[in-house]
Amino acid sequence: MKKLDRLGMGIGWRPEIAGAVEALPGLDWVEVVAENVCPGHLPDSLGRLRERGVTVVPHGVSLGLGGAERPDPARLTALAERAEALGAPLVTEHIAFVRAGGELTASPRMEAGHLLPVPRTRDALDVLCENVRIAQDALPVPLALENIAAVISWPGEELTEGQFLAELVERTGVRLLIDVANLHTNHVNRGEDPVTALDELPVEAIAYVHVAGGVERDGVWHDTHAHPVPPAVLGILSELRSRTDPPGVLLERDDDFPPAEELAGELAAIRRTLDLTAAAPAAAAPASAGAPLTATRTAVSTASGDGLERRRERVGLAQAALLSALVAGTPAPEGFDSRRLRVQSRALAVKRADVAAKVAPELPEILGSGYRPAFLAYAKGRPMRDGYRRDALDFAEQLLLAGRPEDPAARRRLTHWWQDRAGARPPRRSTRIVRAARAALVRR
Repeated sequence: MKKLDRLGMGIGWRPEIAGAVEALPGLDWVEVVAENVCPGHLPDSLGRLRERGVTVVPHGVSLGLGGAERPDPARLTALAERAEALGAPLVTEHIAFVRAGGELTASPRMEAGHLLPVPRTRDALDVLCENVRIAQDALPVPLALENIAAVISWPGEELTEGQFLAELVERTGVRLLIDVANLHTNHVNRGEDPVTALDELPVEAIAYVHVAGGVERDGVWHDTHAHPVPPAVLGILSELRSRTDPPGVLLERDDDFPPAEELAGELAAIRRTLDLTAAAPAAAAPASAGAPLTATRTAVSTASGDGLERRRERVGLAQAALLSALVAGTPAPEGFDSRRLRVQSRALAVKRADVAAKVAPELPEILGSGYRPAFLAYAKGRPMRDGYRRDALDFAEQLLLAGRPEDPAARRRLTHWWQDRAGARPPRRSTRIVRAARAALVRR
């Protein structure tokens, strides 16, 4: 495995804090959500940062490499284009699935709208390894994959998180993006020891590290990226630093952005944690640390072609059943904690409402305080099938079908907004009645 150049200290670039990011002292690099930038029209702020020598790394969220189907070639092409447009030394994605159903399972395709955990089973690992190799072949730069935060646990898992990641690296040569905040999340929510996970990791494969904040509610840790980094997360960062000197460390913040001086303060706390651990007496390295990676990206899977297809089908059916329970209200699959499924389902719906409000800010303006409850009622039992912009249009159409909002002026504004974007006239009253009746029958 070729050693990556050092990235240094970085922060997640977001449009809302672009000015603050540009003014941060000692900034070496930034990470940008890949799907939020257009190769031909990069934000001016990113251009200025690149001119100063600041490295920009695209971070994808929609590939779903942990899903049962092979990666979408169009999504891979888009990610490759962003890497080339940004002059990035690598690209990153997640070990997660984000959609399920479709032809593989002979069921409707559903979108999660968020990252969901992959079962740590041999079947899922075989599928993931092939998907990773397909992605590596399509990308012009190295790929690194991130461990994700989870609220729920899969029943019948065969590997720990560290074992799963170590074997993934051994079989594909992929690099790792280790999120220490996600290790903390999984410690609180799933009882997994972050120290054990770090002991099992091939630390020489780490490309960089994420640090982020969250909040605990009713015994569940929510990886919000909207709160300050807690001491527990910095403690895990210190544990990781005692094992290796990661090429890069990055602060993530996605919402409820604080003043620029608070962002600078969090970066300073991360630097202090790294420096203090580096200055302490070196800890004994675990047996697995520093072991050479003998496998390459062309490593052969343990599964034959036909066997792998059966594995894909089994993984696909399991993921479709879980996602249907989370977003369509179907019964919970056997072995899952029903309370945690409700927490995850609510979290997905809230995120869906929040992102729809960002891509269509006119909707909360028109509906006011009624936007959130109306969207959550719409989302219940209606899976997202074609992205957030289509979701926002479908939400508006459902409101109009129901003769809402009740205020005539607001309803006219919503009608005009929907008509401008849907490219058609709003449905007549007779059509609304027929569609509402059909929807009611489907939900029975």
